[in-house]
Amino acid sequence: MGTILPNPRVSPRFAGLCTFGRYPRLEDVAPANRPVDWAVFGVPHDAGVTYRPGARFGPRAIREASQYLKRFHLEHAVDVCTVLSLADAGDAPVAPYSCKENIAGVRTWAGGLADAGRTKLMALGGDHSIAYANIAATWDRLGRPAGGLALIQFDSHLDTVPSVWGEEWGHASPFFRLIEDGIVDPKAMLAVGVKGPLNVGTDLDYAKGKGVTIVPYSQWEREGDKAIRAFTAALKGRPTYITFDIDVVDPAYAPGTGTLSVGGFTSAQALTLLRSLKGINVAGGDVVEVLPDRDPTGITAFLAAHIAFEILALDAAAKAS
Repeated sequence: MGTILPNPRVSPRFAGLCTFGRYPRLEDVAPANRPVDWAVFGVPHDAGVTYRPGARFGPRAIREASQYLKRFHLEHAVDVCTVLSLADAGDAPVAPYSCKENIAGVRTWAGGLADAGRTKLMALGGDHSIAYANIAATWDRLGRPAGGLALIQFDSHLDTVPSVWGEEWGHASPFFRLIEDGIVDPKAMLAVGVKGPLNVGTDLDYAKGKGVTIVPYSQWEREGDKAIRAFTAALKGRPTYITFDIDVVDPAYAPGTGTLSVGGFTSAQALTLLRSLKGINVAGGDVVEVLPDRDPTGITAFLAAHIAFEILALDAAAKAS
């Protein structure tokens, strides 16, 4: 049925209720039995950070920046809001002092949103620990497929550390936990943009040993998207989750994040990379680690809103083709 949006030439973008992309609230469409293809929701939680906090305010900042999102995707030649029914589900209930409790609660809450057999989930973080909850909820809603989900991760860090300071559920550990719990298939996991110095030389060993395909930023600079194209071709329609940590983008373009890593993608390169994934079966997504206090001009939140839109557009393009 598509998405009914306010006409920006009648109701200006700086007026009205601030929902993601000006999409309707889930409670305004679900009771009318309108099918919903994607539910977008915030997870304002950052107890899992290992450096600078503040990403708990990310969902609000991304929503505000998203007021200027437009509906027609030029490169995919698709009106996203004609093809997809989109809704803002508000913010998940959070447990501010416990990563593990927060993940369990968000997983349960997200698992019950809208029509589990149809509606896909887009989470706005929050730190990267929240990805576990949305990926697990996506896996649950797909019937817990054996072998786990395929995953494409854009990130400066692999986030496969077993624990930090005794915390096993923080933002350095979600993909270790997801792999160990059988929710993500490491042999169908691609990590793009890893860069910067490591704490120890063995930081990548766990992921490599499990079969994760790692494309560091330096490799992408040398070889382009050859390895990415090979990975996506091998998916052959398999449901694939996309997780995007905003720190994969160079801080010159995305300064508002808590674990900066210099020498990364430009905003344009990040968008091009996402568009190159056209044809995959997108199962869900998230955009995380936006820290508004370090984003004085709002460019990080604005980019994050567009990243979320690009993930939605991949699904729209696949449905429209």
